[in-house]
Amino acid sequence: MTTRHETGTATTRHVLILGAGYAGMAAAIQLAARVKRREDVRVTLVNPQERFTERLRLHMTATGQRLAEMNIPELLEGTGAQFVRGWVTAVDADAKTVRIDDDRVLHYDTLVWGLGSVADTAAVPGVENHAHALNSAQDAEVLADRLARLGSGTVVVGGSGLTGVESAAEIAERHPELNVVLLGRGEPGAAMNPKARAYLRSALERLGVRVRSGVEVVKVLPDAVELAGGESVAADVVLWTSGTRVSPLAAAAGLTVDERGRIVTDATLRSVSHPDVYAVGDAAAIRQGYGVMHGTCQGGMPTGVHAAVSISRVLNGKRPKPFRFGYYHTPVSLGRHDAVVQFTHPDDSPRRVYLTARMAVRYKETVSASPWPTYGRMKKMPASGAFWPHGGRFTRIRGAR
Repeated sequence: MTTRHETGTATTRHVLILGAGYAGMAAAIQLAARVKRREDVRVTLVNPQERFTERLRLHMTATGQRLAEMNIPELLEGTGAQFVRGWVTAVDADAKTVRIDDDRVLHYDTLVWGLGSVADTAAVPGVENHAHALNSAQDAEVLADRLARLGSGTVVVGGSGLTGVESAAEIAERHPELNVVLLGRGEPGAAMNPKARAYLRSALERLGVRVRSGVEVVKVLPDAVELAGGESVAADVVLWTSGTRVSPLAAAAGLTVDERGRIVTDATLRSVSHPDVYAVGDAAAIRQGYGVMHGTCQGGMPTGVHAAVSISRVLNGKRPKPFRFGYYHTPVSLGRHDAVVQFTHPDDSPRRVYLTARMAVRYKETVSASPWPTYGRMKKMPASGAFWPHGGRFTRIRGAR
């Protein structure tokens, strides 16, 4: 590993982590805990705000529910990791520098890229100007205020994926005076087994959510959305949950990316073009035996931990090991009093087993709250965070070691 920084007489290796989402936080806490007693390693986490964004709960914030605010510097307390607040505006992967807010430059020896994804508001005309998105707590709070002042009318949720389903259910439950319409190409819960999917659909019906599948929004207007074929659906508020995009900074930095702009990694989560860069979470195109992983918290945190373990191994003169991960569940909240949890095979295909109602609600809440005790345990026992389903034959790639 190239060294760049001198502190007194000791050479300091600087590990820079970009993004403090679920994956980035896991990488920072795990690595800092593992190198805490080393004076030759410095860990720095960069994020545009000190408040941690609980993406798993943004649909709750969007309906005015107050949640505990997680402070990133407080989460890092006791680890020795430094926190830098600022926006990443440029990366030079050859010079190994990161520009923050256009006026600061940080150097690194090893970079962990965890800048994550946001709602794709650029793919459909009018979305950026006339629709809300759930990219941050601030975005959700703006939507909550708008819904609270609406009084009556129609809320259109564009996108029938899990974020759209949870958002539509939450809005309908908290605001029964509003008409909630869920629009999407696919059927809600399409990846679930038929019984779990039927339960989800009946829960949406009970909440009064009008579901329209097999439709495509082609334009968002100030008071309506236009569908392919020319039909218009009136909308006082539009929430956009259809698709995600990642930062273009990786491509601009010269890193090899896939068609969606995600950093292409080798089996150990290193960039295939720049092995001193690790990519984690939604920012990475990580191939497993079943295909490329999709962004979820259940897979994101393990990628962050694995990157940290790999960096620690390299610092100790060892080779990093391949990353393997198998999915195990898909929990979906349906308001505060109902939920469905679909258990899955490692390739994310549905098993026959699923949970509903109160048991599913308790399970979903346990999952949503799990990052905090996990981070806390990792501070004291780093190895406690390095356990997740590896997926057996589903994740094995021929030739990977």
